[in-house]
Amino acid sequence: MIALLKKEIATFFSSITGALVVSVFLITTGLFLWVVPGEMNILFGGYASLEPLFYLAPWIYLFLVPAVTMRLFADERKAGTLELLLTRPISVFQIVGAKYLAGLILVFISLLPTLFYVFSVYVLGNPVGNIDVGGTWGSYLGLFFLAAVYAAIGVFSSSLSDNQIVSFVIAVVLCFFFYSGFDSIALIPGLNNAGEIIGALGIDVHYQSISRGVVDSRDLIYFGSVVVFFLFLTKIIIEKRK
Repeated sequence: MIALLKKEIATFFSSITGALVVSVFLITTGLFLWVVPGEMNILFGGYASLEPLFYLAPWIYLFLVPAVTMRLFADERKAGTLELLLTRPISVFQIVGAKYLAGLILVFISLLPTLFYVFSVYVLGNPVGNIDVGGTWGSYLGLFFLAAVYAAIGVFSSSLSDNQIVSFVIAVVLCFFFYSGFDSIALIPGLNNAGEIIGALGIDVHYQSISRGVVDSRDLIYFGSVVVFFLFLTKIIIEKRK
């Protein structure tokens, strides 16, 4: 499993994929937070807060994470190497886990440079250090878990087709539904208590909860369950190729 994980990570950074994903994420967030005038601009907002970053990032990752994961199994199926990989002395779950972790590590790396934003807001605060540290770190944790779910959905989508574009589209649609779809359904009049239950199935409720700086076990269980669910579905699909 470790060898496969290293191979996938090396593949990301030996091609343009790794650098492109990190660059697009940083350039997009940097422009909205520091350059483009508007509500998202920290300098124009007048508050020492990174809330605009944590509002933008889930929408940017909605496209970037599927772009990272779309090739993980689709390429293997198209090249005919998936069957060869399945003959190796490694379990299907280890194969799925290695590819999933590779994609998640790349997303995590794209987050690291944004720590410079934290330092900048910390210094720009009046007085210096006037920033909600607990809320900021909670938001980072929530964003990481959100990306973890996106990556699991992306790996699952990649296993469905040997066409990367098809895998990308499926992943974007599923990620959007889990991030915003359940909330929209919950707003339908007449659902009452059922609306709250449906809303709790979506990512945003739990993402916002952790972003307040309070780590609730229910949120952790939710994110962990969704990740395991999609990885389990991926395992079932890959096993059918045996």
